[in-house]
Amino acid sequence: LPLNSTTAFLTPAFRNLDRPLTTDLDLVGRPRQVYKATLQLLDDVYQKKVTAEDLLTELVRILLLMREEKQTRINTLLAGFSSENTLPLSSEEIINLIKQHLQCKNSSRLPVLIVAAAYYSVEEKLGERILPLHSHNAADEQTGSLGDVEVCLKNDDHVVTVYEMKLKQVTVNDINRALEKIASTTNRIHNYIFITTDDISDEVKSYAARCYEETGGTEIAVLDCIGFLRHFLHFFHRSRAKFLDSYQSLVLSEPDSAVSPPLKEVFLALRQAAEADRE
Repeated sequence: LPLNSTTAFLTPAFRNLDRPLTTDLDLVGRPRQVYKATLQLLDDVYQKKVTAEDLLTELVRILLLMREEKQTRINTLLAGFSSENTLPLSSEEIINLIKQHLQCKNSSRLPVLIVAAAYYSVEEKLGERILPLHSHNAADEQTGSLGDVEVCLKNDDHVVTVYEMKLKQVTVNDINRALEKIASTTNRIHNYIFITTDDISDEVKSYAARCYEETGGTEIAVLDCIGFLRHFLHFFHRSRAKFLDSYQSLVLSEPDSAVSPPLKEVFLALRQAAEADRE
């Protein structure tokens, strides 16, 4: 569309308004001031105080500046890592680092990246691979996926292991929905694993264990996120540095809507501080 098409779009919608747009409409969101300012800008276009082309040009300029500022901060943090051959972080130090990252605000995408990084770091040893991750806000019904992380055998496209992440307690209803997914597939799922950052009740553990016979051989398990990571890092101890690099790469490559720039910067700062103590 041409730059000035915004005016053509707005004018019919508000043609019959006799008063400023901002007094007739209210947008709800946080921070509230951003939404108020957005309405004011739209009203300014409607009142012809500013052209749609000038507004769009200024918005693009500001977004480009913000992008450059964010990338500069990331590059500065990356440049702060030591280039010397220092002793790698221990498994427990990595666990502590990831635990601190998980405790940050808006960290709901991180458990997915933890499991994905684990598989990326040892896929050659396992003979398994994960399918490309879907967008963080895409529903399973939209993507046709069974869970957040899907694992196939190396030379096969059939999913054999599914991971579903929960930032709350896993319930019996969650397991029942998983059973429906398992029943709907033509290929047998070997493992359906819930990863949670909350407590796991005995009732849920017992119910999950009973599903093995009911499904004809599919195991359903509920694991806590840090417990999963601890077992993985100690079992594949020599791959711990590769895991950390894989996790960092996934965090930095995620869209800002999934992992915010401050969350990316926090991880780099935490890792930098942890590795500085090693020197």
